[in-house]
Amino acid sequence: MAFQNLSSRFILITIFCFLTLSSTVTVFGSASSLPLDDIPEGDGVFPSAFPFQIRFHGDDIDPKTAAYSVDYATGGQWALLQKSIGVSAMHMQVMYNNKVVIFDRTDFGPSNLTLPPGICRHNDKVLQVDCTAHSVLYDITTNTYRPLTVQTNVWCSSGAVNADGTLVQTGGYNAGDDKIRLFTPCNDDKCDWVELPQILTVERWYSSDQILPDGRVIIVGGRRQFSYEFFPKSPVRNSPSNNVVYFPFLKETTDPKEENNLYPFLHLLPDGNLFVFANQRSIILDYVHNRIIKEFPQIPGEKRTYPSTGSSLMLPLNLSNGGRGSSTSSSPTVEVLICGGAKGGSYIKASQKGVFTSASSTCGRLRVTDPNPQWVMEEMPQHRVMPDMLLLPTGNVIILNGAAKGSAGWECADNPVVNPLLYTPNEPDLKKRFTLLNPTAIPRMYHSAATLLPDGRILVGGSNPHVNYSFTGVKYPTDLSLEAFSPPYKAPQYDYLRPTISSVDVGPIQNVVSYGQEFSVTFDMGLFQPSDIIHKEYMVAMVAPSFNTHSFGMNQRLLMLNIVDIQRVQYSLVARKVTVYAPSTKNIAPPGYYMLFVVHQGIPGPAAWIKMK
Repeated sequence: MAFQNLSSRFILITIFCFLTLSSTVTVFGSASSLPLDDIPEGDGVFPSAFPFQIRFHGDDIDPKTAAYSVDYATGGQWALLQKSIGVSAMHMQVMYNNKVVIFDRTDFGPSNLTLPPGICRHNDKVLQVDCTAHSVLYDITTNTYRPLTVQTNVWCSSGAVNADGTLVQTGGYNAGDDKIRLFTPCNDDKCDWVELPQILTVERWYSSDQILPDGRVIIVGGRRQFSYEFFPKSPVRNSPSNNVVYFPFLKETTDPKEENNLYPFLHLLPDGNLFVFANQRSIILDYVHNRIIKEFPQIPGEKRTYPSTGSSLMLPLNLSNGGRGSSTSSSPTVEVLICGGAKGGSYIKASQKGVFTSASSTCGRLRVTDPNPQWVMEEMPQHRVMPDMLLLPTGNVIILNGAAKGSAGWECADNPVVNPLLYTPNEPDLKKRFTLLNPTAIPRMYHSAATLLPDGRILVGGSNPHVNYSFTGVKYPTDLSLEAFSPPYKAPQYDYLRPTISSVDVGPIQNVVSYGQEFSVTFDMGLFQPSDIIHKEYMVAMVAPSFNTHSFGMNQRLLMLNIVDIQRVQYSLVARKVTVYAPSTKNIAPPGYYMLFVVHQGIPGPAAWIKMK
């Protein structure tokens, strides 16, 4: 980050202070914004609908509500949003209307949140009649939530958001293991889960989902399911794509007694093929012709997938190295990052003997597009199993949650890791790539989750390492709270650098972007910037909202767009307009909704939602 000429910039504070901390981003419509003072403290009341406009207040949270607020500008800040939402946040998905779908499981008995009068479930193996919620819809704008109704068990399931912005959620346990459920955002409080009569071809528990360029979702694996299938099915009767496809790679990567290949890591590559990682092995899968076209060297060290759970993401795809239609913009360098995990046998030792083995302290990077890819290993300053790893709008990576010993599973981990790590992938000095950030006061162990919000904060919740909800008499109680972590870039002293989007100029259909299209984003700076516009100080990033559970953000991807031009807006001292090219293919950016961030000198503003179509 560059913070130069501070004194000269601040001379103009009195003139332009009205421009700071008061901007509102309007996306796909308009509604009244809610003043911060009117946002209710978390009490579980049903929120009013503010579906298309959001005023972000991550910097305005009273530091007294944060677990730690020291050195915000270098270590970030935690804030408790809700003491309890009634369910433990095992799964999370941010939706394009700035709400978050959260759900747990149904087979442990009643939750701590009651469903609306007259709504109950009658098909659960644990309770004949269950009138409590196991899913909620959290409103980012109002910091409130309302109960949702799932019909069957969604425990350890998977999901992806389709091109229309509907969450497609697959699998689960017992009565839910072959179910397909949809959640479509709405402008009021009437939308809820819909369970389809159509079912999966086989039962899938601990599987992974990935949205594909053609809009279908591929569902891979699951316990004792060495196969993959697609949703939706082809309308062509007897189409081969409607069949379940045997995938021997998953059987080959299964360890006796421990498995260590559940929730396989999936990343859609810019050539349309699928990177698949399980246990310690990785391949490129051509799912159209059902063949493996490349296998990579085994990652050194520990096991990396459930229950020896690490985390994986594809580092940002940089589309700025060439213009529209150039080979560099359609074939960017691809690098996969995998961090954390556990030694083989850790689960058995923890679950059967109560012995907790030190977790992995390494990360591996694999440049998939190299002619002869090899894993390059790096050392974290912490041991970590069950980490959540997320891409930030800046292109950096944040690692949260998890434990230093043990594995995933009931009562299988110890020594919670409460400090997030900031990882800077492009830092040339390896010793400076990891930065230790401020700790939370709440252990986030097995069955916790985290996700990036449109204002740049990280929503964190969950943690239930027990068969049932256990709040007393255990070392790590079930946690029903929600927190927000504000990375250092959210600190108020950087507000003068922060860009706030006022409009996205894409053409006749608001915020709908075509592939390869040139479009403009107009934004305001926090203060007048007297220096000349320097292109390298700006970045425009598209971030796909991921489905987060069990330390893996399914469908997570960040695209650094190719900037064509940046200009000052006439008659304004603080407004700028940046012109960019949209991604050129559906392989690079599958159709659907993305958060669009403008970043200035390492400081992102709040996102606007766009739709690739």
